[in-house]
Amino acid sequence: MTAALVAAVTVAAALVVRRCLVVVDLVGRSMEPAYRDGDRLLVRRSRRPRADDVVVFFNPLAAAGSTGRPGRAWMVKRVVAVAGEPVPEEVAAAGERVAGGDGAGSPRVPPGHMVVLGDNRGHSLDSRQLGPVPVGLVLGRVVRRISGGR
Repeated sequence: MTAALVAAVTVAAALVVRRCLVVVDLVGRSMEPAYRDGDRLLVRRSRRPRADDVVVFFNPLAAAGSTGRPGRAWMVKRVVAVAGEPVPEEVAAAGERVAGGDGAGSPRVPPGHMVVLGDNRGHSLDSRQLGPVPVGLVLGRVVRRISGGR
């Protein structure tokens, strides 16, 4: 009876952990130097990003059916602004995809969206090209690297 109870508790704990945490393999150089190509990242499932969080989210271009980069459905980027915050100048200057303002002409992140940038700007597809990303596409927040890159 005790062995069965221990086994049941172990299985239940594993299911709870799996619902809260997931491992994602990073592909690409967009998050260097913080994370490198091939790093395995432990991600806590959550759809409440905050500025400076590193998040994993579904590629909005894949959702639209045109990634231009086969096999890259998940993206890993740093959140630089959330709903209601000013859109960083670097993003606002990059294109026409940012709309809205605070009456003084300063664009704000729309409700239900976030602005993301890769740490390695020269090798990153991010809000400079995509515009604000819907928070509904977020898988979760990176907790830590669990193994090194290639």
